[in-house]
Amino acid sequence: MVSATYSYLGSSDLVPAGGLTLQTCGGPAAHPRFFTGFLTEPGATATGLLAVAEVARSRYFRPFDPASLDPVVTAGADRLRFESFSGCCGVYARLDVLPPGIDGEITGHGTTNIDVNPPLQRALTRVGRVDPLHLAVGPDDLTVSTFDGPLVERKVPLPSRWLRGFAEAQVLTSRFDPRAVIGVTEARALLQRLTAGDRSVLWALPAGRSLRLTSRPVPGAICLPGAGRLVALKPFLRYATSLRVYGPAVATGSGPVASTWELSMPALRLSLTLSPEPHRGFSGEGAVLESLASDEAADDAELVSALLSWDPAIDVNALATAAGIGAQRVRDALTQLGTAGRVGYDVAEAGYFHRTLPYAAEVVERMNPRLAGARALVAAGAVEVTGEVAVVRSGDDTYHVRHADDVFSCTCPWWAKHRGERGPCKHALAVRIVRAGGPA
Repeated sequence: MVSATYSYLGSSDLVPAGGLTLQTCGGPAAHPRFFTGFLTEPGATATGLLAVAEVARSRYFRPFDPASLDPVVTAGADRLRFESFSGCCGVYARLDVLPPGIDGEITGHGTTNIDVNPPLQRALTRVGRVDPLHLAVGPDDLTVSTFDGPLVERKVPLPSRWLRGFAEAQVLTSRFDPRAVIGVTEARALLQRLTAGDRSVLWALPAGRSLRLTSRPVPGAICLPGAGRLVALKPFLRYATSLRVYGPAVATGSGPVASTWELSMPALRLSLTLSPEPHRGFSGEGAVLESLASDEAADDAELVSALLSWDPAIDVNALATAAGIGAQRVRDALTQLGTAGRVGYDVAEAGYFHRTLPYAAEVVERMNPRLAGARALVAAGAVEVTGEVAVVRSGDDTYHVRHADDVFSCTCPWWAKHRGERGPCKHALAVRIVRAGGPA
């Protein structure tokens, strides 16, 4: 397993005077302070941060003791983002604190884990609507004080599954469109029907001012996979003004797909993105593989990386013009950067955003064994392409990969089981690389 270790100056803390101090692991300066100021919606921010932490400590499939309580926080040009994955990596949570929610100055940009420890959790539950809440991301203090006394440096590993999950969630959500919006009263009625532990895959259909749940997919429906996984949104209902839902287009007979459920208010957005089924983690979806298989992706990623600025959103067309490459190559490059934790996707604004995690793009293939396997097949000369059908020798077996209308299919057991719903198999990837003129 690949992991990164962060060294903190101390633990995060909500001090009695009303200041929320989030520790960082360092950056451009010795101990940078990305943001210092008050939050204009303290109760809502505290509730949203608790929801993100709750997802991080939950395992919705085969539950057992939590493995991580450390959401990722990013300070951008005009907002703060808190992100986490569930222990099973099947739920991606994000709290966006938008410009109206901030009364202070973002003096830098960066990303770190924050330690939402039990004392901080208890303190956040006591923050009300009008209580002053001051937040400093990255103070210079070597130690901080909690209700139990001083806290010292702490090291926290960031699981490689989270990094793979960030990349997969970015690609999947970039294919989403807005599907429904309902008021908070209707949202409350919908969410109150859901119970924790419900693993059923339901489908939501817009019906007047609300959503009607059914058990079968039809055109216009939104997948609600593992309905009980939305319970983390419930505490935020008292602050939200609407519920927006995003997802891909589905047809009659469609299989389960991912979707995003977002409670919003002018200053904040709290969203949960659900994997297609409760037992499926984002880290194994394989949505990134076709983009990463491009021989140009790594070089394009270096070019795009040099052009990125810390604007609130990344403009794909502007990057394409500046880099002198097509928009699709920019998206593939962003996918490559996403595997290094540097880019995410915001469905509400239909745009990419920056994130900085301490990973290099060289770890991509180690974290994507199908891609590594495909390149090994190509290097071994195991791929023979003839017309629409290619022959791939893998060990003692031989598989046939058909390519028609830019769609690949394979005779291997992986394809028979998943039918492309979890990305291409290594044999189809190998054929794609060879057809694109990749190195043998």
